[in-house]
Amino acid sequence: MTEKDAKWTAWLKAADAGDRGAYRRLLLELTPFLRAVLRRQAAASSLGAAEIEDVLQETLLAIHLKRGTWDPGQPLAPWIAAIARNKMIDALRRRGRRISVSIDDFAETLAAPEEEKQLSSREADRLLSVLKGKQHQVVRALTIEEEDVKSVAARLEMTEGAVRVTLHRGLAALSAAYRS
Repeated sequence: MTEKDAKWTAWLKAADAGDRGAYRRLLLELTPFLRAVLRRQAAASSLGAAEIEDVLQETLLAIHLKRGTWDPGQPLAPWIAAIARNKMIDALRRRGRRISVSIDDFAETLAAPEEEKQLSSREADRLLSVLKGKQHQVVRALTIEEEDVKSVAARLEMTEGAVRVTLHRGLAALSAAYRS
């Protein structure tokens, strides 16, 4: 155990016994150590300084919350470094892989959105002519006239469930007619 680790261990033991000053000294000394550990770990991941500081705060909070799990017979530095490593991994997972490319560089090569083809009213009437009775009325009311199920059910003296079933069956009949 290094001299620094022995000092940290003594401070955490004292803090666990109720010495607030020892706990404050521990956290003040751990902060630059953790910051250096996190910077080394973040070097390959392109985390910014602000993100590293966030991970540092999460690590300090985890140390505070989990300090009851530390075995006083073991050195403190490896336990703290493991928490820092795990918090860094959590931050990288949350961040995911991100590649930023400005869309302005590709504006001329991107295709314009295609307009959706819509049926003319004559085409819609021709398709709906396949349906008879309530199927015709329900499909027309819900899809073309954009009425809600409740009002269609009231107007046609049907339950809302029956309107939904009729719509489903009508659309299935339309699909079959369209395919043939």
